[in-house]
Amino acid sequence: MKIAISVAMLLMLATCGVDTASTAATAVALKKQEVEQGQQTMKQLQQNLDQVNQQAAQRNEQAEQSR
Repeated sequence: MKIAISVAMLLMLATCGVDTASTAATAVALKKQEVEQGQQTMKQLQQNLDQVNQQAAQRNEQAEQSR
C-alpha cells in the first residue's frame, strides 16, 4: 500500500514538473517572438529615419542652390 501511494505521489510530482516545463517553454517562445517583433520595429524605424534624413539633405541642397 505504501508503495502504491509513493508511486502515485511520484506521478503527480512528475506531471507537475512537465506542466512547469511546458509553461516555461511557452513563456520563452513568447519572449522570443516579442524580441523579434521589437527588432523588426527598430529596423523599420531606422529605415524611416534614413529616408527622412535623405529627404532633408536633398531639401537643404536645393535651398542652397536657389540662393
